[in-house]
Amino acid sequence: MKNKKTIIAGLALAAFYVTSWYFVVVRKVEVTESFWALLPSVVAIVLALITKEVYSSLFVGIVTGAIFWAGFSPVDTLNHVFQDGVITVLSDSWNVGILIFLVMLGMMVQLMNRTGGSLAFGRWASTHIKGRGGAQLSTVLLGVLIFIDDYFNCLTVGSVMRPVTDKQKISREKLAYLIDATAAPVCIIAPISSWAAAVAGFVEGEDGMGLFIKAIPYNFYALLTIFMMILLVSLKISYGPMRKYEAAAMKDEYWRDKEYVGAEDESLNVNHQAKVVDMIIPIILLITACTIGMIYTGGFFEGASFIDAFSNSDASVGLVLGSSVALVLTMIYYLLRGVISFKSCMECLPEGFKQMVPAILILTFAWSLKAMTDNLGAATYVAGLVEDSAAGLQMFLPAIIFLIAIGLSFATGTSWGTFGILIPIVVNCFQKTDYELMIIAISACMAGAVCGDHCSPISDTTIMSSAGAECEHINHVSTQLPYAMTVAAVSFVTYIIAGFTKSALISIPVGFALMAVVLIFIKRMSGDAIIEE
Repeated sequence: MKNKKTIIAGLALAAFYVTSWYFVVVRKVEVTESFWALLPSVVAIVLALITKEVYSSLFVGIVTGAIFWAGFSPVDTLNHVFQDGVITVLSDSWNVGILIFLVMLGMMVQLMNRTGGSLAFGRWASTHIKGRGGAQLSTVLLGVLIFIDDYFNCLTVGSVMRPVTDKQKISREKLAYLIDATAAPVCIIAPISSWAAAVAGFVEGEDGMGLFIKAIPYNFYALLTIFMMILLVSLKISYGPMRKYEAAAMKDEYWRDKEYVGAEDESLNVNHQAKVVDMIIPIILLITACTIGMIYTGGFFEGASFIDAFSNSDASVGLVLGSSVALVLTMIYYLLRGVISFKSCMECLPEGFKQMVPAILILTFAWSLKAMTDNLGAATYVAGLVEDSAAGLQMFLPAIIFLIAIGLSFATGTSWGTFGILIPIVVNCFQKTDYELMIIAISACMAGAVCGDHCSPISDTTIMSSAGAECEHINHVSTQLPYAMTVAAVSFVTYIIAGFTKSALISIPVGFALMAVVLIFIKRMSGDAIIEE
């Protein structure tokens, strides 16, 4: 069946290229700043969902973008793929910083596993965190508490909670969803976060941070996502593709899959005498060091306030500085504790690097694909759509902007890029006409960007969540999509209500009530979706 799908996808791709060649070369249609600019991302996403193979799908998307840009010239296409794509994104200091942070986290995870800290924490948690519901709620709570940065959230929550959720027979796909749903959705409503700083920086002529805070009550996707996770655990619902993995995990069939990404390596000499503190102290060191690293880059030690330091921080540099310090201190702590030898400690470093290679490869391809769509002018095309829609029914505009932001973020795999495109347009449209509607529209832009980022297989946050949970990436995407789309549908309706009422006090209760009704409906009408009772 899988080979058949691959063959069909290959034939469809060949037909697509022939058709594209006809329009681009023969008919000479303009591919830049048009819907053609979004097609490379669409090709990559569709292929990934059909073939369940993310590496080749992303690379095909990159090549597609290069072909359009080069007008089907083989030499120019090859040059654009590597010179303007892969090499360029790997030369970007911000991107390199994120990759180094990934490697540092991988090394720390290996140290915690080899010393037995993760195993000890899992044993402790199995006696203090009761049942599947307790493990899932604990994951959500930890994700909410680590609101400083989404990358940091994804990898830290995954490292801490993976032993706990494994003990409670919760699938890695469910863990990846809980991680992803408490990463960007939490950061986008946290005033002290790298995301708040990014959004505030895109607002010109206004108090950016003030607008961000005023927009929080209208960020329906983020608020409803958190509410939905609590309802899913409370009502014991798993639906869509997630149901299959959860059912297998509960029956122990899941963990017998030898090809599973998170399978334990029994050849490692794990210290079974380690204590819970051997897991807790490194995590505290990591959180503390990364926080200090971020405010350091924002000028905190040069006189800036704590909030201003976060607003001006460079997350990439700050996380690298913090994680490197935390890694060194963790190694010193473990060596002084005598829970690991120096030789084993050094062996964990390349092992941690290897653990993060899949995430690094996917991130590199995802960034390269974004570079292709940027060169084709996808941002300009979408910006034009928003400006055209602004002249229409203004009360429906927040809902329309929400959908446009979802599409752009989903196709490009970036929330911040979507903020940068849409927020200035929204401000210009409403700054002198309707201030309250401007706040709602800005919030709709942020919510839609997070939603599209949440759904997209080429999103760096989605990739990080898969890495944090040690889950097959495409499995995470396919299982998360129905959940995210449920929240998106409810959020869309809520934005229509907000556009007319201009009141968070009315919109939020309506959105929460609608979310509860939808999930109860799913529970009653889809009996096979309830697998935990």
